[in-house]
Amino acid sequence: MAQTDERRGAEHTEDGRDEHQELVELLNELRVVLPGVQVLFAFLLTIPFTSRFRDLSTFQDVLFATTFLFAAFALVLLMAPTAYHRIRFRAGDDEAMLRISNRLTIAGLGCLSVSLEAAVILVGDLIPFRPMAAIAGATVGLLIVGLWFVLPALRAARHQTS
Repeated sequence: MAQTDERRGAEHTEDGRDEHQELVELLNELRVVLPGVQVLFAFLLTIPFTSRFRDLSTFQDVLFATTFLFAAFALVLLMAPTAYHRIRFRAGDDEAMLRISNRLTIAGLGCLSVSLEAAVILVGDLIPFRPMAAIAGATVGLLIVGLWFVLPALRAARHQTS
């Protein structure tokens, strides 16, 4: 588990990395993803005020609601590590902060993946060539699952066996 470096007062994980540095790296990663989620959410906030919104089918309404709610969930979950860090700054519990923030970030990415998938299907369903919705939805879904979740899981499994 964590060990304390007496010279610096920093905690290190078993592989020797400074937990505070890992937390800083996580927060920097969130700085990259958050603007995109904020733009998506802001755009979704404007859609109900357009004239075409009233013309959506029930299926499209469900897709919009799913996109909107999961974008909101993603935004809250992805902003939570920053709020947690700010409130608990210098409290000496970097290990717990890193563990909790990592889980919040993964949950936020999961919500973002649902929101993106629903948005792609919604837009695909609105264009004249409706089969595009299924093609685009399947493609984006496979990319998200494969690159965001399966690839890291496979790497972790390989790392554990070597």
